[in-house]
Amino acid sequence: MISALLIDDDNNLRNAMKGLLAMYAPEIFIAGEADSVKNGIAAIDKYKPDVIFMDIQLGDGTGFDILEQYALKHGKLVSNVVFITAHEQYAVKAFRFSALDYLLKPVDPDELQKVVGKIKGALDANSNFAHIDLLLENIRKKVDKFKRIALSTSDGIHLFEVGDIIRLESQDNYTKFYIKNSKPVLIAKTLKEYEDLLSEQGFERIHQSHLINLAYLKSYIKKDGGYAVMIDNSHLPISQRKKERLQELLKSL
Repeated sequence: MISALLIDDDNNLRNAMKGLLAMYAPEIFIAGEADSVKNGIAAIDKYKPDVIFMDIQLGDGTGFDILEQYALKHGKLVSNVVFITAHEQYAVKAFRFSALDYLLKPVDPDELQKVVGKIKGALDANSNFAHIDLLLENIRKKVDKFKRIALSTSDGIHLFEVGDIIRLESQDNYTKFYIKNSKPVLIAKTLKEYEDLLSEQGFERIHQSHLINLAYLKSYIKKDGGYAVMIDNSHLPISQRKKERLQELLKSL
């Protein structure tokens, strides 16, 4: 069984979450509940749950306050965290860069089951929870472009500098990251998800299977149908509809 803590200042929402978990994730048992930042910190220390389902906005602060204050008072948090939010678009972007799971209100049962599946995988991988530190770093800085990204693999969560990512390649429902001075990393997410995440950071989708960091583009070769040569000497095809866009981008660099 997986122990869970629910932190939400709305009793009705906690009850609704308990009902969803009982119906769609019976392997999770509720070890405890809390309705504030203060009570949440105490409950985490008391129950030491495998996973914390936590609302962002609480009556006396935020879920981020809980993470920060817990770390200051009790040391590094070693629980998986799933935030529940109604909007908070900036926070959602920070969650995605930090490989932290989140659920949007009203909670969709299918999404809940997906998150629970990820939690099981994370427990098996023995995470070092460094991505929680990255989340707090991103949330507090409130920058438009995040400098680091957490990638969740089968053996744990790894942090990389966004600027070190050379290119990404689609492999069915997986994405392979090619990173400077590192071995390739395979992630169980689609290339589309990372295109949305990285498009504002100098990354360009040049083909249905390839997303590149323009900073590492060595050459654009027009012959043989057109292809890109990257700094790692990979030769990547460019789709017909992307050629004009790429040429315009290169002129502006």
